[in-house]
Amino acid sequence: MNKGVTLRILLIAATVVLAAVFFLPNTPVYQSMPDWWKKTMPDKGIILGLDLQGGLHLVFEVQGDKAVEIQTDRIVAALPSEFEKKKVQATVTRDGMSFSVSPNTPEVRKVVEDAYPILTLTEEKGMLKYRIAPKEAQRIKDTATDQVLEVIRNRIDQFGVAEPIIHRQADNEIVVQLPGVKDPKRAVDIIGKTAILEFKIVNDESPLAAELPAVVLPNEEQLVLDKVQGKLPADSEIRFQRIVNKETGVVTKRPYLLRKETLMTGDLLTEARLAIDQRFNEPYVSIVFNAIGAKQFEDITGRNVKKRLAIVLDGNVYSAPVIQEKIGGGNAQITGSFTMDEAKDLAIVLRAGSLPAPVKTLQNVTVGPSLGRDSIEAGKVAGMVGTLLVVVFMIVYYRISGVIADFALVLNIVLLIGAMAALNATLTMPGIAGIILAIGMAVDSNVLMFERMREELRAGKTPRSAVEGGYQKAFWTIFDSHVTTLLTAAVLFQFGTGPIKGFAVTLSLGVAINLFTALIGTKTVFDIMHANKDVKRLSI
Repeated sequence: MNKGVTLRILLIAATVVLAAVFFLPNTPVYQSMPDWWKKTMPDKGIILGLDLQGGLHLVFEVQGDKAVEIQTDRIVAALPSEFEKKKVQATVTRDGMSFSVSPNTPEVRKVVEDAYPILTLTEEKGMLKYRIAPKEAQRIKDTATDQVLEVIRNRIDQFGVAEPIIHRQADNEIVVQLPGVKDPKRAVDIIGKTAILEFKIVNDESPLAAELPAVVLPNEEQLVLDKVQGKLPADSEIRFQRIVNKETGVVTKRPYLLRKETLMTGDLLTEARLAIDQRFNEPYVSIVFNAIGAKQFEDITGRNVKKRLAIVLDGNVYSAPVIQEKIGGGNAQITGSFTMDEAKDLAIVLRAGSLPAPVKTLQNVTVGPSLGRDSIEAGKVAGMVGTLLVVVFMIVYYRISGVIADFALVLNIVLLIGAMAALNATLTMPGIAGIILAIGMAVDSNVLMFERMREELRAGKTPRSAVEGGYQKAFWTIFDSHVTTLLTAAVLFQFGTGPIKGFAVTLSLGVAINLFTALIGTKTVFDIMHANKDVKRLSI
């Protein structure tokens, strides 16, 4: 046996051993391995997708119009300071997705348009009416969807879900698949929470504040709002705090009269973590601002000593403590009637960032593990039946050469599973379909080569020459067909969504491995058979 054949045998043996090592974590044998093995060798293997192990499938729609509205709010809030800088007298009035500025003078117009060139002037009737230009509005919507995607990804990473699938579809939809999630409601709450954190002053100076009831039942909120209709100051709004009685579990709502002006938002946070109040053994969320936020918070608390500062998250008041003195250092606390999980989840959403726009849940499907087990069993049956039919056909039609092709088939499956385990690929039902397709392709190359060998034998060549001629003449046909399939798989992976990508991964791996098993694996077996130059007949 020459040196080249020996090297190929060692290469095949090495790839099989590596495949077995990487796939071992998916077998019961792994649990009995010694500790040193588990610490030093691969420990993940192939990961089952949502359709095979169960979990949560969510589709969110990003409310892009709300992102444009939020940007308009920020402009309206910032314009008074711009007028103050330029020493120009003007008033700003919000009107839906637009806002009006008066008086209609060149000085006022110049201040607005110099500060915000993204605005477009829509009407002039005694006042200037502005809205964000359509092109800029579309950019804000697109950016909001991309930001929501990243925020959701950060939250899921901190929530601790292994191998989530998160991708964008259509213009403003995001698909989230969370395999193995045991508490769907909590996961949805964390992912979908807008987490817009605002700091506002409680308007205790207004006579209306004294008229508000101390607490109301949750279904009585609208009654409070109806009662204050017509009395509500133009610069104020009603918000509620949720209070849970720890002894009885009864939920009530406390109304607050807040100034509409948002003094500060949560986008200046650098840290949010769960902490325990040692005095009362109650959880709270400790927050830390960045340098700019710390300075703003110090200024806000310094200007509003002895006033109440409401901490508002997604429109709900969490607490409204009295500011006793100016607070420096950039540290604050969010307290409330939290459970440990509630405080932990609040810290997660604040730490991972606010969603730039609200999201609407379009689809919320929980896939049970029993359905996954059924899918796995169905995939196993399909794979075994397909493999058996191919094996039997090749032996009947090509005899001993068919057995060699079947060897390549088994080698292909072993290496394919090992490669997926090495990449920690997620296996889904479409991925199983890709494996079954790869089984068919595993013998396709051998069929091309065997037919060429038959032609060589009919031309009167010796078995050894027929084998060499068959491989040489079929090589470029095999290579071209595999390259075109790889290109197709690459396109599917680039532009497809989760399940399609799973199919593309197994297909591309199967094609690449098939080139190795067909051109090296079977050729090595033929070379071993023909090491004795006296072979007179080729069973094909």
